[in-house]
Formats: sequence, structure tokens, C-alpha cells
Amino acid sequence: MTGLVYKSTGSWYTVKTQLGETYQCRIKGKFRIKGIKSTNPIAVGDVVDFELEKTNDVESGIIYNIHERKNYIVRKSVNLSKQTHIIAANLDQVFLMITINNPPTLTSFIDRFLVTAEAYSIKTILIFNKLDAYDEEALLEAKYLAHIYRKIGYECIGVSAKTGKNVDKVKAMMKDKVSMFSGHSGVGKSTLVNTIQPNLNLKTKEISTLHMQGQHTTTFAEMFDTDFGGKIIDTPGIKGFGVVDMDKEEVGDYFPEIFALKQDCKFNNCLHLQEPKCAVKKAVEADEIAYSRYRSYLQIIEGEDENYRTDNWDKE
Repeated sequence: MTGLVYKSTGSWYTVKTQLGETYQCRIKGKFRIKGIKSTNPIAVGDVVDFELEKTNDVESGIIYNIHERKNYIVRKSVNLSKQTHIIAANLDQVFLMITINNPPTLTSFIDRFLVTAEAYSIKTILIFNKLDAYDEEALLEAKYLAHIYRKIGYECIGVSAKTGKNVDKVKAMMKDKVSMFSGHSGVGKSTLVNTIQPNLNLKTKEISTLHMQGQHTTTFAEMFDTDFGGKIIDTPGIKGFGVVDMDKEEVGDYFPEIFALKQDCKFNNCLHLQEPKCAVKKAVEADEIAYSRYRSYLQIIEGEDENYRTDNWDKE
């Protein structure tokens, strides 16, 4: 039998067949997917082959094959720095949710996420959420950030699940697609998903005012069907986003605005650090490339991500 993985709880997987039947499945033996050292061999969104078995009158499935993925999004696992954690597979798009405060989303986090999505060819749309809760200063900051990312070519949407602003726009973009929602805990993922598809009743929790961070409500990524055609993947809130090992030479290729200028540098192996006649540094000085983006680029190639890896996801 063949089915789609809707939920993973570490050792058990909820798999749904094309006929709409759901089975709880386990993995047969050890799965090692070529080239991926991952803490989880199977992820939500994977298409798998399984066979049924009965134990004490309970029917469950044994997964013996994973179909080739069109893409997947991964992040560095916290405890084992060489290991990765596959968040989800076979995505059409990701909505990265950003809040200016309560909790704040830093540009370094946004950029690390975007670099990873670019590396795995996954379209990312930036959602600036909770617009209804912002004062003038926060609104200006949201507009400024949206301006930076639009200039690079990313679609940015200002949203308020409370007032309904642009919720229909997001919903229309999701029709007949597999969409993942991601971002820090407390940015309002579950609230927005509930507004888009009310019968899901995803758990939401208040922001902890002590640390201005969200309480974790989603422990594992999970996929849901919508009644308007399309699938939603809700993910655990993530604090940090460690970029999976990339060669220094290729990091700039995943910053579209740096990649566009690469051929104008004097040296074709230019890392845009101290090299003479570097088109990228010139663009940063002329404000054509946002300094925050260049800073993120430097942090990634210098491997400064220890402080991005203090993360609750893996502890749950």
C-alpha cells in the first residue's frame, strides 16, 4: 500500500492512503537515506510504501520504502551538530511568519531560514503577522523589513488573524498546494491556521510575558487537509535555525542579491570579505544590499551559529 505521512511522533507515523484510510505505521529495520544524516528518516509529507500486519488483533503498518522527494527542508539538530532534522518533505511553499515584537523575529533568523529554503528550492513567502497589535514604530519596522525582502524578490504579506486582514489572500495562495507554516513560538501560526481552516481547532497558547516567547503548543509537525483544496503543515515553533553544513563558496549563491552580483567581482572565487574590487561589498556600502543581509551572510560563512542552536524543539 502507498500513502502520505501526515504525522510523525518519533517512532510512529500516521499514514493516509489515496482512499482516505489512515494507518499507524512503524519503520522496518533501519532506514538510511543516501546522503542525509538525519535524526528522522521519514518526515511529514513523505510518500511511503507499507504493508499491514496484525498483532493481538491490532492492525498496523510497516513502512519499507520512501518515494523520492521533490524537496525537503532541514535544520541542524541541536544535540548532534552533524545531524540534521528534516522538518517536512514535498512542499510547494513555506509561509515564514514574522512578528516585530511579542516575540521579536530577528533578521538573522529570517535569513538563515531563507538560505536553507533556497538551498532546497522551496518557495518562501514572508508573512508579517499581528499587524493589529503594532504601534507606529513597530509598523514602520515591519514596512522597512518588507521593503528589504521585496527588493530581493520575496513576496511579503501583512496579516492579522484577529481582524482578518489578508487572510483570504493567504488562503487563495494555498489552494491545491502543500503549504508549511513556520516561525518562532508565539508568532501566531496556529491562530492563523485556525482562521484559515476553523474546524482544525489547533491549540494556541498565550505569549509568556516574562520572556516574550511563545509557549510551545505543537510538538511535532503535522499535516492537515483543507476543505478548499490543499494541505497545511503546522510545525513546532523554532527558536534557532542552524544552517546545515554548506561550503563557504556556495553560501552566497543562496542570497539572491549576492548571487546576482557575483560575476562582477574581480575574483571569481570572491567570498566578499576582504577581497579587492568586490561588487558585493560595494553594493552594501551603497545601500543596494541591506547591511542586515550582509551581516547574516558573514555569520553563516564564519560559522557563528552556536547561539542560534539553543532550541526547545529537540528537548520536547
